[in-house]
Amino acid sequence: MNLTDNMADNINMQVEIAGIKLKNPVIAASGTFGFGREYAEYVDLNKIGGISVKGLTLQKRRGNKPPRIAETPAGILNSVGLQNPGVKEFIEKEIPFLRKFDTAVIANIAGNTIEEYCEMAEILSSANIDAIELNVSCPNVKAGCVAFGNTVSGISEITRKVRAFCKKPLIVKLTPNVTDIKEIAKAAEDSGADAISLINTILGMAIDIHKRRPVLANNMGGLSGPAVKPVAVRMTYEVASIVKIPVIGMGGISSGDDAIEFMLAGACAVMVGTANFVNPEACVDVAEGIKKYLEKYNYKSVYDIIGKLELNE
Repeated sequence: MNLTDNMADNINMQVEIAGIKLKNPVIAASGTFGFGREYAEYVDLNKIGGISVKGLTLQKRRGNKPPRIAETPAGILNSVGLQNPGVKEFIEKEIPFLRKFDTAVIANIAGNTIEEYCEMAEILSSANIDAIELNVSCPNVKAGCVAFGNTVSGISEITRKVRAFCKKPLIVKLTPNVTDIKEIAKAAEDSGADAISLINTILGMAIDIHKRRPVLANNMGGLSGPAVKPVAVRMTYEVASIVKIPVIGMGGISSGDDAIEFMLAGACAVMVGTANFVNPEACVDVAEGIKKYLEKYNYKSVYDIIGKLELNE
């Protein structure tokens, strides 16, 4: 082992999010990693800080009809529609598999009513998981299908009520489809969130000009990938500047350098999503890239760079 190897071994990659200790700050983003089974054939899940599993609903859900995915010049549009086996089957069949690995398990939950969210939070609070991630980009059917996270009152109500049933660390995942992300984030913090993750996908659309119809069967979908990264970095910076709880950044991260941008902007950890579709080892590659950056600039810990952005005068 040479001197460079010794230096790398002395770098502390561990972070703590709402009491959850991660071996490194890289988490597989919900909706892009399934329940880890398929990826386990290609990558060592033990090398990933955490996995936020595919979005769960109270009952089994088949999702939207195809086409559900459309490629864009710098990312993808998706309208999968939260296809999943339901929360109870996840507990019975998927958690035992995930617990074979040394990685944090985060359950992402979604619903159409606050009551559904609360019931899932209560059920999962007794399960062998590390945290619950609240997807507030879903339409509230009782409020005219306006997304829970689009307004201060909406985010406050759902966070406060789910908090009462949630005995695990609660991460609130914010939608970028709002006027002021700062006020939404502050409302989530004030209502009991232990951490915030952002951004979820940006609403987008693609049209087949020959058929004169939208490419997606659902007409519109969520845009993710490199195209959203500048927006995600900006929003991460804005949110980290105003809240005191940990922030997890995501949106277009495919390399260690991408992740460093988010961490300098104030993110304590990052989630890697769309890049997993192109490179199954993306999460591990991002973690290794972060470590190389720390080594290059003689940092001893990831905390040496979190929130250390120096703005231009």
